[in-house]
Amino acid sequence: MGPGTAENPTAPVGFVGLGNMGAPIATRLLAWPGGLVVCDVRPEATEPFVAEGATAATTGAEVARTARLISVTVLDDAQVREVVDGSDGILRTAAPGTVVAVHSTISDSTAVELAAACAEHGVHLVDAPVSGGAHGAESGELAVMVGGPREVYEACKPAFTLWAGMPVHAGEVGAGTRMKLARNLLHFISFTAAAEASRLAEAAGIDITKLGRVVRHTDAITGGAGAIMLRDTTTPVAPDDFWHGVFTHVRGLGEKDLALALDLAGRLGVELPLGMLALRDLGAGLGVGPGEISLAARERAESLGEAAGFGAPTHDEAPIDDDEEAHR
Repeated sequence: MGPGTAENPTAPVGFVGLGNMGAPIATRLLAWPGGLVVCDVRPEATEPFVAEGATAATTGAEVARTARLISVTVLDDAQVREVVDGSDGILRTAAPGTVVAVHSTISDSTAVELAAACAEHGVHLVDAPVSGGAHGAESGELAVMVGGPREVYEACKPAFTLWAGMPVHAGEVGAGTRMKLARNLLHFISFTAAAEASRLAEAAGIDITKLGRVVRHTDAITGGAGAIMLRDTTTPVAPDDFWHGVFTHVRGLGEKDLALALDLAGRLGVELPLGMLALRDLGAGLGVGPGEISLAARERAESLGEAAGFGAPTHDEAPIDDDEEAHR
């Protein structure tokens, strides 16, 4: 199954799609001792690889004549389907035991359907989306989240480690995509929150480029949002659990600061819908339930008939605790 190991390669690896992400990944696969077969709709995209010893192919079917692990990094579900199961797709020539690794972010349902089509030919498909962006691709430090049987993941891993700093077996086919979607949900909600914070800072007369520098600096220290992703469940935390004290403390700090930010926003006339949701839901998300500040804000909202959410707490509802501030 697959192309063997770096120490004992039995076949080339293939790569279809040499765009901004695919090209730097494929560049690192030039080190695969069994050889590299590359394919792109733009013939000029393959030329630098051929110059370094790779073989160029014009279709997925041509790649699959020799390669036994074929990475696919194209635009969307339709292109992935065409590369894998189209008239000139990988399945037209792939030998049993070939592994197709789809690095494009597609629907998990598409991955499951294509895996079933591949299985009819004795071919294995894993959904293996990546995270880390162009910088991670250039540096060889991408995370790759692989959905498929464990033995297929292990067959891919020797080649994946040439370009990925964190290969992860996510579970069955489709799980890699589901993990990527959850990861990117956090990513883009965070972008939206950053825009919301920037609006508040700008309204308050703050230099938002300096704020951005502070955010990047401190997130590099604390780990950002990932710093709280420490448990293997999202169920409520029992009072005698170690994490209960940790997350209760985080909730207290968070609710206080969110309440202060919402109060500032109210005075400046800036709407912070994500900030309001965060104040409402932080404690529940951490598994320890809402704290006093959140509950007070909820009661205030209910008294004002704000059914869709709640507004900013008053100063009295968000006292500053200097001792808590010292523990940041």
